[in-house]
Amino acid sequence: MRIIERIPWKRAAFAAAVCIAFCGTARAQVNLHLWHQMRPDAREILKERIRVFEKLHPGITVMQLYKENEELRVGYQAAAAFTGGGPELVYGPSDFVGAFESMHIIKPLEDVFPKAMLDQLDVKAHTVYRGHLYQIGDEIGNHLALIWNKRLFRQAGLDRAPKTLDELVSFGKKLTLDRNGDGVTDQYGLVWNYTEPFFFIPFYTSFGGWVMDDKGAPALDNTASVRAFDYVLGLRDRARIIPRECDYEIADSKFTEARAAMIINGSWAWSKYMEALGADFGIAMLPMNEETGLWAAPMVSSKGYFVNTSVEGATLDAVRTFVTFMLSPETQLAFATKLKTIPSNLAAQRDPLVLGDPVIAVSIEQARVGKAMPLVPEMRAIWDAMRPPYQNLLGGNITAAKAAREQQRLALQKIGELNEGKDDNEETARGNALVVGIIYILGALIALVALVLLVTRFLVPLFRNAKTLDSGNARFAVMMILPAAVLMFGVVVYPFFYNLVISLSNMSMLTVNSWSIIGFDQYGKVFGIDRFLDTMAKPDASVWMAFGQMFSTEFYGVFVKTIIWTVVNVFFHVTIGVFLAMLLNRKLPGKSLFRILLILPWAVPQYITALTWRGMLNTDSGAINAILKQVFSIAPLPWLTDSTLAFVSVIMTNIWLGFPFMMLIALGGLQSIPRELYEAAEIDGASAWQQFRTITVPLLKPVMIPAITLGIVWTFNSINVVWLVSNGGQPADQTHILVSYVYRAAFNLYRYGYAAAFSFVIFLILALFSITFMRRSSATENVY
Repeated sequence: MRIIERIPWKRAAFAAAVCIAFCGTARAQVNLHLWHQMRPDAREILKERIRVFEKLHPGITVMQLYKENEELRVGYQAAAAFTGGGPELVYGPSDFVGAFESMHIIKPLEDVFPKAMLDQLDVKAHTVYRGHLYQIGDEIGNHLALIWNKRLFRQAGLDRAPKTLDELVSFGKKLTLDRNGDGVTDQYGLVWNYTEPFFFIPFYTSFGGWVMDDKGAPALDNTASVRAFDYVLGLRDRARIIPRECDYEIADSKFTEARAAMIINGSWAWSKYMEALGADFGIAMLPMNEETGLWAAPMVSSKGYFVNTSVEGATLDAVRTFVTFMLSPETQLAFATKLKTIPSNLAAQRDPLVLGDPVIAVSIEQARVGKAMPLVPEMRAIWDAMRPPYQNLLGGNITAAKAAREQQRLALQKIGELNEGKDDNEETARGNALVVGIIYILGALIALVALVLLVTRFLVPLFRNAKTLDSGNARFAVMMILPAAVLMFGVVVYPFFYNLVISLSNMSMLTVNSWSIIGFDQYGKVFGIDRFLDTMAKPDASVWMAFGQMFSTEFYGVFVKTIIWTVVNVFFHVTIGVFLAMLLNRKLPGKSLFRILLILPWAVPQYITALTWRGMLNTDSGAINAILKQVFSIAPLPWLTDSTLAFVSVIMTNIWLGFPFMMLIALGGLQSIPRELYEAAEIDGASAWQQFRTITVPLLKPVMIPAITLGIVWTFNSINVVWLVSNGGQPADQTHILVSYVYRAAFNLYRYGYAAAFSFVIFLILALFSITFMRRSSATENVY
């Protein structure tokens, strides 16, 4: 009271008012996190609209973060499902709904937003799944259309886009040109990412096909598939109006640089093409199939906002306010007029700026004849099932009929894998009760032994003679390493044992929040033991048939390929590295410059080098094929579309990336070898080979063996090069190694328990090899 009495009442009142105002503001301030996959031009509009929103609502701060489409999906699932965290808002395509809902990481929105607000939006923007509204779209369509270059059409004597599939071929032939007569096509009639099933769908629908039947089962083995396959092959092999190799980036660059007259691409790319072509930009609906009378109908979906299931209270109010603002006519028009997208707000759809836009008008018509993309999570399994047979067909390895049968078989198999754990019940749990009990007992014993060892071997000796200098120094050292030890426990030890536990569970998309320990079933699936037992249970089965089924599982084939990948890479890393190191260890003019140049492949970021090699390996325009043709008169090789050559391609890229590391290690070892040893050997008459064998190799061994061990482990687990050069294991998943295969299993089909078991097997393989290799090579022995 005395202190308060010393302060003048006016000053006290002012201080109290400031405090109340500040504290109230602090409590009212809400931070929203938005993860999205908007393209660059859309991101600029998003930032501008967020600035306007924050001025109108100073108590709400919106922090946006861009993630590529797959990174967004995987990252949000990991954050929300495994940790209960993640952003409050996610912006993405509607096909995320099935997996997000199955994992219970998005909130139903029918009770979050008032009906009056929802009624202001086109019903196509309401993504309803299993009776609930889970996404509110701000963009309708998100579909493919035909974009054409009017200038190139005029030069070919054409004044409109093709309206039928036959016209697509005939127009394409007129627009495909070899201007200098060197046998290399300079301009293609049509380009698009035809190696991906999503971009194949319009041709499939034009022959009457669809990915699912009325019951939601895959419907891929039919006449429509065969005819559509044959049509696409005809565009490449008979009409020759599309490149022999064409992924998304190749198609995009060829059209943007006017080396292709037409492209099939989505609404996400149209504004870029409008900027590149200017007045020569043309857009048209995908052609009609005159045989069937059906349009080439692309898949249609919406893009919009999901709300994290954990959002409640004031944060949910802020989410409601922000999403309502982003779906307002003013904001919708800002996006639609710039990006040429179809707005979801009905008032924005009626605006003259939208009604009078010819690009949006065509987009609306294309969306009208399109087919809604299925929202069920099984759709991801169907995409994964379509890709290998389709790419095998494009590679000339199978027929169209066999590709149709194979994609149907794979779809059923992968849907079964996706839904693992769905049928687990109490009877299954009782069947595994003994194994589960043993696992729990073993886990408890391991924890007890670890605790006893910690106390008896560490804590007791540390505090036995508390006042001695040695004990004091030891305690000080422990205090210094304690932060690092805690960090290592958090990022290495705990995840390791958590992965081990998950490998013994039934965790999948459907059980991510309700998983349980089931024993060693996942390891049985990794090694194919489940297939062996299932085959032996059949009355007419034999042991050899059962073994055949077991060894047909993916693990063995991918494991052999991984061994080849590792051995070939490390052999050339060491051979080239040691050879270059011996050259650099001599007196050479410009040796410093050579050393810098030889280190560059290792210094440049891997993704840049990998994508550069992918460009050089392109069949039609790559530098490697150009050199082979000019110097050796060798016909262009399909480096990235033939399964064997694709595997050779990723190996070549990784050799280029890895030899500088071995060169540096070997150079350091060579420089540590006393020169006198070589001089003495020369006096004794030893040849260069004898000096290398008896001096260089033994003295390099202590340096190189640990480096080789590290190289083997790194190469065995190297996913970047395989993923980037082969575009995710293409063609037909034939370039996968163990680590890339397990990544696809975990994040494409949500087989978390299986992937954890698979990754633990990889760890055991590498651990056993490293220990054995280091012991047998006697790497730690003294060489002197």
